[in-house]
Amino acid sequence: MRNICCAGIALGVLGFAAPAAPESPEPRRPVHTYSIVARDPATGQFGVAVQSHWFSVGSIVSWAESGVGAVATQSFVNPAYGPQGLERMRAGESAPDVLAALVAADEGREVRQVAMIDAAGGVDAWTGGNCIPAAGHLVGENFSVQANLMGSETVWPAMAEAFKSSDGDLAEKLLRAMEAAEEEGGDIRGRQSAAILVVRGEPSGEAWRDRLFDLRVEDHEDPLGELRRLVTLQRAYHHMNAGDVALEVGDREAALREYGAARTLVPDHHEMTFWHAVALVNMERVDEAAPLFAYAFSDENDWRELVRRLPGVGLLPDDAALVERIVAIPPERR
Repeated sequence: MRNICCAGIALGVLGFAAPAAPESPEPRRPVHTYSIVARDPATGQFGVAVQSHWFSVGSIVSWAESGVGAVATQSFVNPAYGPQGLERMRAGESAPDVLAALVAADEGREVRQVAMIDAAGGVDAWTGGNCIPAAGHLVGENFSVQANLMGSETVWPAMAEAFKSSDGDLAEKLLRAMEAAEEEGGDIRGRQSAAILVVRGEPSGEAWRDRLFDLRVEDHEDPLGELRRLVTLQRAYHHMNAGDVALEVGDREAALREYGAARTLVPDHHEMTFWHAVALVNMERVDEAAPLFAYAFSDENDWRELVRRLPGVGLLPDDAALVERIVAIPPERR
């Protein structure tokens, strides 16, 4: 069996079954990683955040399932800890028990670093004795932070303190923990990719709806900065989606509040501004929509042509004069 690793090595056959990996060259270079797994006791949400000097770290380190738990598997990583850990927690085993069992069955345990948290808040972590230093973890109430190949042993304690002292929702607290690691000096080889995964506390029965944040920066000179930008953009889209739902049930004022909140988060986003304007027109508030259209039209893309197409699918009134009034709005000067 080939093990793709964020710490970058193939380790041979393990003592427990792992999902088949596609054929690819075996990476040989160790790559540092720091991560956090956590649960929000108020909402039940689970989250994982990670950064590494390795391409697409989120694709193998981060695992979470609504109502079940979360896993981070790193160092000389065996991705099988993710799906197998969630499967056993889904069956009712606690995170500490699952982690202990999987580590005991793993012949490569001394180069693994893994953390797990379950729906009851049970949490534990493992750092093998042969993880590249500085390496260690710190388990606290409803979270665990872990790191390997760091420049300093102060990295993971700084992450823990930032998580505990930060305000905001779980995604914000995860980001602050990651930023604290970087502020403390982070790893010894730089940075390349980062990811965040946050799922609802209670499953909806539709797994795609349970992922509140599922964002990855695969290759970037400032992966955490880019990840924070994407989280802000995702928050704005949450507001846009909530606005659409409010319109579906006839609550126009709630829809406008949500669209306004989205634009506050990302005021330079032409598409969100455009659809906010469209909603105002459909509420017969064309004058309020005009400056928003003006901003949208300042973009190089053809938003005017889109205006002409919307009446035909029921997204604007079938009123030729109104459409021409809108498309005649001059773009905002920039």
